[in-house]
Amino acid sequence: MVFKRKVYDCLKAWKETAKGRTALLLEGARRIGKSTIVEEFAKREYRSYILIDFNEASAEIKGLFDDLMDLDYIFLYLQNSYNTILYKRESVIVFDEVQQCPKARQAIKYLVKDGRYDYMETGSLISIRKNTADISIPSEEHRVEMFPMDYEEFRWAMGDTTGYSLLRTLWERRKPLGEGLNRQKMRELRLYMLVGGMPQAINAYLETNNLGEVDVVKRQIVQLYAENFRKIDPTGKLSKLFMAIPSQLSRNAMRYRPAPVVGKVKPDKMDEMLFCLENSKTINVAYHADDPNVGMSLTADYGKYKLYVGDTGLFVTMAFWDKAFTENLIYQKLLNDKLSTNLGYVYENLVAQMLRATGNKLFYYTFPKDETHFYEIDFLLSRGNKLCPIEVKSSGYKTHASLDAFCRKYSARLSHPYLLYTKDLQQDAETCLVPMYMCPLL
Repeated sequence: MVFKRKVYDCLKAWKETAKGRTALLLEGARRIGKSTIVEEFAKREYRSYILIDFNEASAEIKGLFDDLMDLDYIFLYLQNSYNTILYKRESVIVFDEVQQCPKARQAIKYLVKDGRYDYMETGSLISIRKNTADISIPSEEHRVEMFPMDYEEFRWAMGDTTGYSLLRTLWERRKPLGEGLNRQKMRELRLYMLVGGMPQAINAYLETNNLGEVDVVKRQIVQLYAENFRKIDPTGKLSKLFMAIPSQLSRNAMRYRPAPVVGKVKPDKMDEMLFCLENSKTINVAYHADDPNVGMSLTADYGKYKLYVGDTGLFVTMAFWDKAFTENLIYQKLLNDKLSTNLGYVYENLVAQMLRATGNKLFYYTFPKDETHFYEIDFLLSRGNKLCPIEVKSSGYKTHASLDAFCRKYSARLSHPYLLYTKDLQQDAETCLVPMYMCPLL
């Protein structure tokens, strides 16, 4: 099934404005639907297209890009190989999984200069050193980042085309939903947490209405990611860092601590592994802001960070990885909010995913409460020349000591403090209490 994706509008805007002067590079983790949406775009927006999947392309096809002296021959060979006619300024050539053929990516500079056709690329792990060491990265690439399906896209897939418009209107007017509607929306959100935003997992849910079947699909994707990391790092440490994210978050620590996971690692090696994880697009990283202010990147501590799984559906499956499969009973209890465990770390991962999907970089902040305890602000958003601190709670509990302390400490830098929780929208003094499903609207 081809799901409606917001990134389609980004592709359309690129086509209309670039007019062949750049190639579009769609970046993102594997299995989030990059190839599907690009091919759908090519079918609908061009007279013809050729899609070269470099995972399957022959040596002859890959070899075409070793020598670019005769572009006429290259285009003729591709048209015959794919039984497709290319039309000047009306056709697009798609390089799918372009990291598997670095010379094709390098050729973009000359193909764009030739100007006959448009070019689109998709790739995973393409920024990692091993895939770009021997080529010149073309400056003619327009990069677009793609994520797993966000909450609104998930609701569209469920057949709900108007529900999020209602939430947007209520948020703009700062009007509560009412107890009954809030319970319904929280249940819908928990379904998103369990299924996640991977198109394959969503398709499995729509076809079977069985969360156990969905879990099988998610486990296959997690195993694929782990295998990819082992190819990059045969020691297995990279894979271990990824798989340990749920357990690290569940400890409610102030940072990700790699030593208990992979032992002592030299700082430069640790930096390289974090670089690989971040560029794989399978995770989201929140860095500690040492001086919370506009321009948090300037004072970020890149040695102090938290890691989140890029898709919360995968996160839930990874949290129960000790089982051969996650039983439907566990899923049903999670769905009905009946599982006797603190789900704060799951909601925190969800909020990180939602904030990244709306274009926010992730930062957090800690500061001393007393000699042995710390306050923590889970996320900091920059809005204009002010800050919006966010605290995440997995229940309806309304106290927010960390937010209150932060507001006292940095009152001059403050815009709106938000507590994200499971109850209805309301105001508590200066703090806006926001139901979790409204997070993308902040």
